[in-house]
Amino acid sequence: MALTLMKSKLAGAVKGHSLLKKKSDALTLRFRAILSKIAETKELMSTQLKASSFALAQAKWSAHPMDFSSTLLENVGMASFKLKLTSDNVAGVHLPNFEQFSDTSKLPVELHGLARGGQQIQKCRESYLTALEALVRLASLQTAFVTLDHVIKITNRRVNAIEYVVRPKIENTIKYIITELDENEREEFYRLKKIQGKKKVAVAKRQADMAQFRKDGEAAEVADAQAKSIFDQQQSKDEAPLIF
Repeated sequence: MALTLMKSKLAGAVKGHSLLKKKSDALTLRFRAILSKIAETKELMSTQLKASSFALAQAKWSAHPMDFSSTLLENVGMASFKLKLTSDNVAGVHLPNFEQFSDTSKLPVELHGLARGGQQIQKCRESYLTALEALVRLASLQTAFVTLDHVIKITNRRVNAIEYVVRPKIENTIKYIITELDENEREEFYRLKKIQGKKKVAVAKRQADMAQFRKDGEAAEVADAQAKSIFDQQQSKDEAPLIF
């Protein structure tokens, strides 16, 4: 019973180790892909922020000497750039993902300035929106990166615990149980052999006693027969007639 239970535990540990190993491999593969995307997104965002800063400088130079910051702030109503949080399932791990769902085309922009200032402002706005979208993608990737890093460490610790602690402990227990069962089997075999030997000795002794008893009985019968023969002979002599 104990051996069957430990074997079932070992089978469960082996299956759990295999599943956790596959999960760790899948998470590691996604982790590396996210790491590569983070590097690309950071480079893109750096380039886009430089372009946005240059576009802002161009817009300010085109609108000179007018400061259009107050005008833009007055025309801004409700937030036009909004995010929603979704999740992506990777091997049972939910990775957060930020998605843009706002309609930025409704953002009012007042065109002003003589040297194509309105176009420069629009260009600056589009450039910063692109940089903001890259920033959102980077935030999603960074959050998924941190989450995956934490889950991979936990999964690897579980894999190592099963491989180097749980399985060896169960296997050693099974070996100990098998050794004890073999030892008990040898002891039982030795005990049965001793019992069979004693039984054989007892049977041989009983057979010898029976043989001796039969021999003694036959000797007694022979003695009785001889005594009866002598008695009959004596009787016949006593009964014989006397001749004078």
